[in-house]
Amino acid sequence: MKKSLTLLLLCFVALGLNAQAIYETIDSYKLDGKRDLKIQLPRNYDPESKRSYPLVIVLDGDYLFEPVAGNIDYQAYWEDIPDCIVVGIKQGSTREDDFYYDDDVYFPAHEGADFYEFISAELIPYIEGTYSASNFRIIIGHDLSANFINYYLFKDEPLFRAYMALSPDLAPEMVNRLSERLASLQQETFYYMATADADVKVLRNSIKECDAKLKPIENAKLHYKFDVFEDANHYSLVGRGIPKALNEIFALYKPINGKEYNEKVLTFEGSPYDYLIKKYEDIEYFYGFEKKLIENDIRAIAAACNKKDNLKALESLAKLVKKEFPESMLSAYYLGMYYEKEGNLRKALQRYKAGLLLEPSQYIDKEIMLEKMYDVQDALND
Repeated sequence: MKKSLTLLLLCFVALGLNAQAIYETIDSYKLDGKRDLKIQLPRNYDPESKRSYPLVIVLDGDYLFEPVAGNIDYQAYWEDIPDCIVVGIKQGSTREDDFYYDDDVYFPAHEGADFYEFISAELIPYIEGTYSASNFRIIIGHDLSANFINYYLFKDEPLFRAYMALSPDLAPEMVNRLSERLASLQQETFYYMATADADVKVLRNSIKECDAKLKPIENAKLHYKFDVFEDANHYSLVGRGIPKALNEIFALYKPINGKEYNEKVLTFEGSPYDYLIKKYEDIEYFYGFEKKLIENDIRAIAAACNKKDNLKALESLAKLVKKEFPESMLSAYYLGMYYEKEGNLRKALQRYKAGLLLEPSQYIDKEIMLEKMYDVQDALND
């Protein structure tokens, strides 16, 4: 099992080589010393750009940073999730002190209270002041650190929007406190928790007890997901929980797939174009940042427009694509498609010809443009 985990970690490290990894040390007044950080910036990160990125804080960064950063880099490469800024906090020699809580009230105390304030009052302001981080924040922990992340929920305005608790070693009273707090949340919050069939028995039992309390919560603002992994233990569940949690947190962000196309796009009350606009508006509302239009979604909406014979929606889509991708073959291709469906074959031919001078996209290249030209020419000659 350890060999498999090592290979998995090496795989994600290799995938993350193109992302920008930075090692920094931050001076902390709260901790009365320095703390080492591991930071991964998105591929092609541009500090001059106005674009902002979700911020992912990884506790137990000595061993948890690499699998988190690797998963995020991999899934973001395929546009399944947004690019993120990932920050791991090294805690190898301070772990017990960092996560200390009072034996009477079970909230952070002494060194634990200092570490709690370090993250909220020093680390996050530093990262947001140095890098282009958005206010959509995720925090991730395992074991003791998975318990610690819950304390940030008890602020009047919770510091994070998404929480990933991997086999948490829950403090006394945490189950009841957590269920009460999650039931009263007023902002969209994602909460993921996981255990495994071969997890530490005492932890697995308390986690299942916690799930039994959280599952019945009726709060439209709470997005809760729980997993029990088979054939996994306290350590190997980490490698399975991270991608599952990311999938849950960024479910709305994902490209339109076959299931969404059939069950939502085609059954939407408005036009396929209206569905696309609403999807991207919802993404901005939920996550606090704008998603750039992607080719996968353009293709799906164009297919729906054609299937429903909605020429007006196809025209709106073609104009949007031209606005978003003026230098790409995409703009010419979809305008050509619209004119072709409209029956204006000469305009369609002009668009396809003009596209030969533009940049190819992921799916549209010179061969496809030529094929469309020949099809339209043959139709004109008939």
